[in-house]
Amino acid sequence: MSVLVVGMSHKSAPIDVLEHASLDVDAAVKLSHLALETPFVTESVVISTCNRVEIYVEAERFHGAVEEVSRLLAELSGLDRDEFVRHVYVHFDEAAVAHLFGVASGMDSMILGESQILGQVREALHSAQAESTVGSALNALFQQALRIGKRGHAETGIDRLAPSIVTAGLDAAGEIVDAPDTRFLVAGAGTMASLAVRTLVDRGVAPHRIMVANRTYQRAYALVATFGVSAVRWQALDVELSAADVLISCTGASAVVFDRERIAAASSGRPMSLIDLALPRDIDPAVRDLDGIELIDLEVLSRAAANAELAADVVQVQSIVEAEVRTFLAAKAASHITPTVVALRTMATDIVAAEQARIESRLPNLTDDERADVRKALHRVAEKLIHAPTVRVQQLIDGPADLTYADALADLFALDQKTVDAVTRAGEKP
Repeated sequence: MSVLVVGMSHKSAPIDVLEHASLDVDAAVKLSHLALETPFVTESVVISTCNRVEIYVEAERFHGAVEEVSRLLAELSGLDRDEFVRHVYVHFDEAAVAHLFGVASGMDSMILGESQILGQVREALHSAQAESTVGSALNALFQQALRIGKRGHAETGIDRLAPSIVTAGLDAAGEIVDAPDTRFLVAGAGTMASLAVRTLVDRGVAPHRIMVANRTYQRAYALVATFGVSAVRWQALDVELSAADVLISCTGASAVVFDRERIAAASSGRPMSLIDLALPRDIDPAVRDLDGIELIDLEVLSRAAANAELAADVVQVQSIVEAEVRTFLAAKAASHITPTVVALRTMATDIVAAEQARIESRLPNLTDDERADVRKALHRVAEKLIHAPTVRVQQLIDGPADLTYADALADLFALDQKTVDAVTRAGEKP
């Protein structure tokens, strides 16, 4: 059994392709269940965020699993085969573990080191647990990924370099965000919207200058109790839009919410900053043609992130990830070895018992002390034979990848290399 990940992200696909491939909550759950219906998959977890969609599976066979999982992801993404193949990536075993650990630590994010992805990985695991699509293997993998993400932020200064996408969007909007009379409209009431409101409040924006609109008014109103902001009904969206200086949109809608005409009517030529954090996008890119309108979307943020300088903290987080990958894989290998070691010792015990019975049946006149001596001698021989293999098999877990069967056998039984060489020469033809 091995872990496999199939997906695409801002690194492998342009934003417009990711826009088509993105999965809402229901589609992500559907993909997770459909994967379990394939012949080679026993567990699955789906991560779907504003800049990536990935499915992790525990697979019995690589080729069969990657074919079936890729087909399912392509079908649900709505991309044609050529477009899908051009932008998809596949990681297996060690590479899959390293990829997830990198994702959870923010090293694979559009905004390098951002912490929001950690919550998204946690949500993906909780969803899989609620849907019973995850088992012990992926649960252990994801739990370790979450610990690594926390460790990176706790042990390094990555937080200084790692604003969330919300913070990056607000920074890109410039001075208007910090102006004392700026009015904000947040469209949506999910995780991203909650993060946007929290970020604004933390930056010192008075709650009465923040309006939240959502199709389900109760969800928008929940932010009122938490942050003291104002909630407005979706039917009043255009009224609030006309009064807003900054729009932050993250609705999770499947189509554009704010088209060119809607923004033109609301702005009437006055300056507005629009921050689109949704995928698929909420705001029509055509609004850039309007006077006074500044649109900051994931494409803009992606270009800005590409110009960011790496720092020593990033290198430190990467070192943590690399060390944790080695530790996780060693532990996984050891867990696979343990049953084999137990089976070896059981076999040795059975052989000793059978040989003891054979000797006693052939030599019925042995005294009790003689029987005890024979039993001890057999146990000593068996223990000496299996001691080296049971100890060295643990050491071979991290052994060289090109280790041959003969090398492994010699190492397991601690054979004298001179003796091995002598036997090898004797067996060679002249």
